[in-house]
Amino acid sequence: MNIILNVIMSIFWLLLLYYSYLTVAGILDRYSKKKPVKLVHYPTVAVLIPAYNEGIVIRQTLEAMMAIEYPGDLDVFLLDDQSQDDTRSIALEFTTMFSRMHYVKVPKGDPIGKSRVLNYGLSITDSEYFLIFDADNQPKPDTVTRLVEQAHSTKNACGAVGVVKTINATTNMLTRMIAIEFQVFQLIMQSGRWKAFKTGSLAGTNMLLRRDVIENIGGYDPYALAEDAELTMRITALGYTLPVVYEAETWEQEPETMKVYMKQRTRWMLGNIYLLEKSIRTWEFWKGRTLVHSLQHIMTYLLFIFLLLISDIVLVLGLFGYAFDQATTPLILFWFMTYLVYTIQILAAQELEKTATPSNVFVGLIMYFTYAQLFVILLFRGIFAYIKSKMRKEVIVWDKTKRVKVET
Repeated sequence: MNIILNVIMSIFWLLLLYYSYLTVAGILDRYSKKKPVKLVHYPTVAVLIPAYNEGIVIRQTLEAMMAIEYPGDLDVFLLDDQSQDDTRSIALEFTTMFSRMHYVKVPKGDPIGKSRVLNYGLSITDSEYFLIFDADNQPKPDTVTRLVEQAHSTKNACGAVGVVKTINATTNMLTRMIAIEFQVFQLIMQSGRWKAFKTGSLAGTNMLLRRDVIENIGGYDPYALAEDAELTMRITALGYTLPVVYEAETWEQEPETMKVYMKQRTRWMLGNIYLLEKSIRTWEFWKGRTLVHSLQHIMTYLLFIFLLLISDIVLVLGLFGYAFDQATTPLILFWFMTYLVYTIQILAAQELEKTATPSNVFVGLIMYFTYAQLFVILLFRGIFAYIKSKMRKEVIVWDKTKRVKVET
């Protein structure tokens, strides 16, 4: 028993050291001074917005798109995947008022999902770069310019990645925790990987990409539910980089109910399980900078959740008076350090983002006991759904996140 516990503890300490390293690197990167780079020529950009029944949010999104200030040629394409609500009529209003706004009805096809829609968008546009925004996004006017300048001035860049912020963060406890989670991922993990390994990862939205590179690798994988993570792996395997641009911000809506959240995150979990399976069969995903992303997926979706579960078991058994002989002390330390590192990352992200209010600090202190535990449930939900789909030989289809009206 003690041998098993020692192995678990060794894995834990390696994981702890890695995340601590990324935390320090991320903080250093955020505080480093970066000079803005102005270009002599700004390349053409196509903004692609995949949409399905987005009438409740699309007007605010398109208003933000029309407010984008970009020195070069820019066109916005709303890719309507057979919407049944008023998405089409709202989009057509904008096409009559703005010459750079285009409505595109995407033909029916399989498999259903964002990847297929984006591939179609690539097939009907011809810009040098393309930029993805989700249908609920409201980017800052200078976001596109910031992304293009960084992509164009960074060696071997395939594009650039911006920052996603939560527009409904203060709605309830769930949205506040999601907003904090995004801060940790982007301001600590994402910045830390860029500082330490010069590799960024796509976030599904607010991401700029070079058309020639993406077309040469065959576009998006239509079966990938986590299409951003899958594309990140293939891009990095070819030696390209994805710089992180903190000044390039967009605001989006996050789930406000547990039901919607669990459906969305189960889809994310399924997408990452698919990617883990694909990584096992793809040797290129385990070389160079791509190894960082492969290990990150294993640590995030397997090791972290496994260690989280172990720490929960240790805590519960300790509360009921059970002990593990000589291992009792290190196991207690194991639980405490897991909580400590998790919370330090949250508080550091809040400090960097200037959101460390008393209420946010309190939420950060309890997230390990509440929000983090949801990932254990999500892992089991994802594995069950994935095994079921394999046994039935079914293709897992895209599950759209439900929107609500958000006042800005």
